[in-house]
Amino acid sequence: MENQRIFIVEDDRKIAQLLADTLRKYQYDVAVIEDFDRVTEECTAFNPHLILLDINLPSYDGYYWCRQLRQHTTCPILFISARSGDMDQVFALENGGDDFITKPFHYEIVLAKIRSHLRRSFGEYAPNQTERTVKLGLLTLYIERMELHLRNQVVPLQKKECIVLNLLLEASPKVVSRETLLEELWDDQTFVDENTLNVNMTRVRKKLSDYGIQSAIETVRGAGYRFMLAPEEA
Repeated sequence: MENQRIFIVEDDRKIAQLLADTLRKYQYDVAVIEDFDRVTEECTAFNPHLILLDINLPSYDGYYWCRQLRQHTTCPILFISARSGDMDQVFALENGGDDFITKPFHYEIVLAKIRSHLRRSFGEYAPNQTERTVKLGLLTLYIERMELHLRNQVVPLQKKECIVLNLLLEASPKVVSRETLLEELWDDQTFVDENTLNVNMTRVRKKLSDYGIQSAIETVRGAGYRFMLAPEEA
């Protein structure tokens, strides 16, 4: 199995570096945030299996970033903070976190919690021992990982992109209606601008195009969308 990826969002550079060095000794792939205004973008690009997230951060706090990250990933998010109040831990969990580690901490405890959450999410304790995949031609969509594999390329996906591709690939060559896509993408369609679906579809098309899949998503006027691979792609 590939080394599991851990993304660290911590503004104390000394702590962040010590954490990164310790985790790398145990064969984890580690990335540390560089731009605190681009937490979601950097995290999505790295596509981690687990996130370590501080609360006190520049610009926006960890609660805010946890809510933003939850729109793109279901991986475990562990808060690490010098705050030790009960409500701090409550807010962390209610805003999408999975655990709370109080500073100063012992690295053995951090490692144990990381291993525990990774086992539950991706290892022997994961609910689905068989990973859900959807295959079409040379494409394989790994739903839990939010990755699309094409030959030797791995295309990282955002949550909504993964939902769109899952629906289209499973239905291919049938048409998926706009109503079905809206129902899966948003719980309440009442307040969704019709153009929002168009924007998300454009993003998926561009991402596919960047990896050499051209014109795969066909707009069926008055009906919805259909996914069709060219003969050389199938």
